[in-house]
Amino acid sequence: MEWLTIEVFDSAAAAWAWRDQHAQALVSMAVSTDAVDWEWHEHTYGVALELCFRTEEARQCFRGLAGVQAALERAPDPSRGVLVYSGRGGGAGAPARLRPHRPAGHGALALPVPVDEPMLACVGTLVLAG
Repeated sequence: MEWLTIEVFDSAAAAWAWRDQHAQALVSMAVSTDAVDWEWHEHTYGVALELCFRTEEARQCFRGLAGVQAALERAPDPSRGVLVYSGRGGGAGAPARLRPHRPAGHGALALPVPVDEPMLACVGTLVLAG
């Protein structure tokens, strides 16, 4: 089985609106090129469509369809807001965007400088057991 993922990111327009407009046509074209499974995923940054084809040739055929190209060109930001890649992605548990790691000590509080405390005088007798 060969997976293809299309991710469309929000821009001036919402990616879910693009999905609503093109979902039926994209799935129909996928089924006509031998797709056996598909899943839509909605994220905080946009939408993802995962398609599963029986063969690599079927996946390439779908990718090359004029209707698929036209739908991708109508994305909210077609030049920077569309990712198309082989494999599962958007909803398969793979992170879409990595968050930057915080440097060590980020958010730590500075400890106050210790103040010399007066020594306590101990008065008493020390008894050693012996």
